Amino acid sequence: MKNQTKIRILVADDHYIVRMGVISLVSTEPDMEIVAEAVNGTQAVELFGKLEPDLALMDLSMPVKDGIRATIEIRNKFPAARILMLTTFDGDEDIHKALQAGAQGYVLKNCTGDTLIPALRTVAAGQRWIPKDVAGRLNSRKMFEELTPREIQVLQLLSKGLANKGIADALNISEHTVKDHLKNILAKLRAADRTEAVTKAITRGIIHL
Repeated sequence: MKNQTKIRILVADDHYIVRMGVISLVSTEPDMEIVAEAVNGTQAVELFGKLEPDLALMDLSMPVKDGIRATIEIRNKFPAARILMLTTFDGDEDIHKALQAGAQGYVLKNCTGDTLIPALRTVAAGQRWIPKDVAGRLNSRKMFEELTPREIQVLQLLSKGLANKGIADALNISEHTVKDHLKNILAKLRAADRTEAVTKAITRGIIHL
């Protein structure tokens, strides 16, 4: 595009092949350029502060600091920062957390360049990019009652195979309280048993293994 500054993009993803794929794709676009690569959330925050790119393409799951925390920190320092999530996580809770953190768009890694490139341009222009499938999953979240932080802690321990006593000891609460939490969890997730509750929680992105 003549007489127009290129969209400067920071790519943050701990997977080398993903980063190289994005760089290869973006390099074919005359109005875009990759100005930095980050392999974790901490590096993404540092590079964003140093270079102030037009857009950050952020993976949700990264070592040291995940994409959610990195997005929050970047938006706190640069309220006008534009961030597009590119991730494999498609759970409604993952999507909700990303958008709450300040991301303006959410794209799944199984998308094609025909989706990613328009998404980059849209978010760089200050608009939101929420594909229909992502919007549908986000809308389904409204059907469920939200879990409390303590209930999520119980679920995390449950996913590790702990019994009620082990959960009680880990959280320094009584087994009776654990049972109450489990009852609420099953009701909120509409699960028949503990195994189904953990499965649903992982699928929705409430917890990660």
